[in-house]
Amino acid sequence: MPQRLQTLYTETLIPKLMQELKLKNVHQVPRLEKIVINRGLSDAAQNAKALENSVAEIAKITGQKPVITRAKQAIASFKIRKGMPVGLMVTLRREKMYAFLDRFINVALPRIRDFRGVSPKSFDGRGNYTIGIREQLIFPEISYDAVDQVRGMDISIVTTARTDEEGRALLKAFGMPFSS
Repeated sequence: MPQRLQTLYTETLIPKLMQELKLKNVHQVPRLEKIVINRGLSDAAQNAKALENSVAEIAKITGQKPVITRAKQAIASFKIRKGMPVGLMVTLRREKMYAFLDRFINVALPRIRDFRGVSPKSFDGRGNYTIGIREQLIFPEISYDAVDQVRGMDISIVTTARTDEEGRALLKAFGMPFSS
């Protein structure tokens, strides 16, 4: 079953973006490709419980089990050996991607303390947007009592846009609250 944002995109946003960006072909309209959620865990090498809790939290937030990323090389000053777990990563596509973006924009972002909008400068030059979240408690799926430690995450929204302006227009059409 298609998600709310997915039907909104196909029915109303494609014609609106074609007119706004002055595009001639439907296939030129920027679209979401994937959303990547990433969390680095500095204490995961020494604390297995932190890794388990983070896996459960990210799985609850995204609806998909995260992949544990491991160190590619040893770093003695950080007490990390090759192959130790150093983070988590989830790549969302299709329905789960639209469902996550909908919950993120309409539920999670307004729950951030002193929220005045997200920075319009976090684009990478190719229309992709990355935002850092300081605490996982903004997601309603996470219970305050179940959290052992407040941890953040990075959320990268990858689009097919060729420029930052196209990517900004796409995310603004989805309802991303950019600060002025």
